[in-house]
Amino acid sequence: MDRHNKRRLVSVATDLLMVATGWFCFNILRYYTLPSETVDSHVSLASFLLSRTLVIEQLVVPPAIIVLYAISGAYNRSNTMYRSRLDELINTFTVSLISMIGIYVIVLVNDPIPERATAYELMLMLLLSFFVPVAVMRLIITGLRARRVRRGFDSIPALLVGVSDTQLEKVEKIRASRCNTGLEPVACIDTSGTGVRTFAGLPVHAESEIPDLCRSLGIRAIIVLDSAGIYGTGEIINRLYRLDIPLFITPDMHSMILSRPRISSVTNEPLVDITNAHISPAALNCKRLGDIAVSAVALVALMPVYLVLALVVRLDSRGPVFYRQERIGYHKKPFRIIKFRSMRVDAEAAGPALSSENDPRITRVGHFLRKYRLDELPQFWNVLKGEMSIVGPRPEREFYLRQILERHPACSLIHQVRPGITSWGMVRYGYASSVEEMMGRLYYDILYLENVSLGTDLKILFHSVNTVLNGLGK
Repeated sequence: MDRHNKRRLVSVATDLLMVATGWFCFNILRYYTLPSETVDSHVSLASFLLSRTLVIEQLVVPPAIIVLYAISGAYNRSNTMYRSRLDELINTFTVSLISMIGIYVIVLVNDPIPERATAYELMLMLLLSFFVPVAVMRLIITGLRARRVRRGFDSIPALLVGVSDTQLEKVEKIRASRCNTGLEPVACIDTSGTGVRTFAGLPVHAESEIPDLCRSLGIRAIIVLDSAGIYGTGEIINRLYRLDIPLFITPDMHSMILSRPRISSVTNEPLVDITNAHISPAALNCKRLGDIAVSAVALVALMPVYLVLALVVRLDSRGPVFYRQERIGYHKKPFRIIKFRSMRVDAEAAGPALSSENDPRITRVGHFLRKYRLDELPQFWNVLKGEMSIVGPRPEREFYLRQILERHPACSLIHQVRPGITSWGMVRYGYASSVEEMMGRLYYDILYLENVSLGTDLKILFHSVNTVLNGLGK
């Protein structure tokens, strides 16, 4: 188990222990606060706490609150590697408040509380019982970790990509801010073939050694300092995404790609995290939960439609019902997308080729499927597996991604999120029949990354449903 997963496990275990302690303490206060007629059937506090109802509550309530913490993003990778004490307190208070309201409505609403003041007292005690133990323990753990970082006992091994004398000052600033960020440069990568063996006192390796270095040195952060211009930057980022390691670039490099950098720190050498899109961990988790729920329901509810379409596709032309093709997804991980086949089996016998509106390779049934986007329905299975999302940039093949990357390095950034069944670009352009149209979709995908939210997803879904119902697909 790596260090990140150990920290996440410790966070979950300590939160569970503190929530259970808080709930137990609240029930003691509850015993002495409620009117005597509520607890007169119990001869003592011990018998009250050991009653069947309270034992069940003690077993159910704490894990339920931990689930809320997980949904809130408390255990996401970004929140366990770079934790802010203020963010910890805000997260703890928010989840405690939601838990207090939920527990009061579900559990305590049946308690006979004749006076409104007593109800307010119970609510306040419940809130404090959930908040104080967790907050105190989190501050202790965060403080201990910060102290270990300052003393050099705990660090985040970082790989510096780029060897150039112009970047030496940035390297020194990163080293100087180690006591705050924990980032510890341990090696450099030569991207321009200078042939140097050391840089800023660090060993220099070739690009081809990056995967092996990440494994052998336990790299947990990659910082891109320098490259061969704007297109070189995009190409490097494109390759690094596959490693699924937090990826940072400097603000001046980010401005070459986009114009809205997200700075992770205001007290140290500023670095821009390009691993994740502009969405909070809580919203990201809610988006994934929504994907799971909707795709699971869709796969069951649409089963009759799947069977009819499968039969029609099979009878219409020779070949399999489903069409599978490798696409590049989240963090550059390849996966096999699944569709109802809408073209002849030999459609790409001469190599990759995009479709057009009157493409002779499209079958008779295929025209209907593509017009109403029915060929995309099997992708709910990709969503359920976690390879795709319902809304997100459309996944492309490596063959076309390389062509887009040559024209615009921002192509690399679309891998910050899971690709989607539908997207802002699909709403605007539909199926792309040329690389130029793919470029047009790319601009909307980049806009999506800058404005990703549950509200934006709902708007895109609304327009996508309109496209399907009105047969506006190509």
